[in-house]
Amino acid sequence: MSDIDYATENKHDKENTGRLLKQTKIVGMDFIKMHQDAIADGALSKKEKELMALSISIVIHCEGCINSHLAAAKDAGATVEEVVEAVDVAIMMNGGPAIVYGGKALEAAEQYYGVDLK
Repeated sequence: MSDIDYATENKHDKENTGRLLKQTKIVGMDFIKMHQDAIADGALSKKEKELMALSISIVIHCEGCINSHLAAAKDAGATVEEVVEAVDVAIMMNGGPAIVYGGKALEAAEQYYGVDLK
C-alpha cells in the first residue's frame, strides 16, 4: 500500500474546490451545476458515468480527478472489479501513460475497497 492517504487527499481537494468556488462565484458554480447534471442518472447510471469519468481521468493524467471519481464510483455502487475494467479501458485508449495512472487508480482502490490488488 501507498504512503498516500487517498481519502485525506480527496477531502483536501474538496476543501480547495470550496475555496475556489467562493472566489470564482458564478463560473465555479456553473461548472458544479454542469457536473451534477452530467453525472446524474439518465440513460446511463451515475455509477457508469463515474466509471467513464475515472477512465478519462486516467487518460488525461489528473490525479485529483482519479481520486474523486474513484471515490464517487464506489459511493455509486461500483465494485473493485468494475474499477479494474475501467482502468483496462483507459489503458486501451491511452497505452503506456494509462498504465502509470491506472496503477495510481488501483493503488487508491486498494485503500477505498480494503483489498490487495498486488
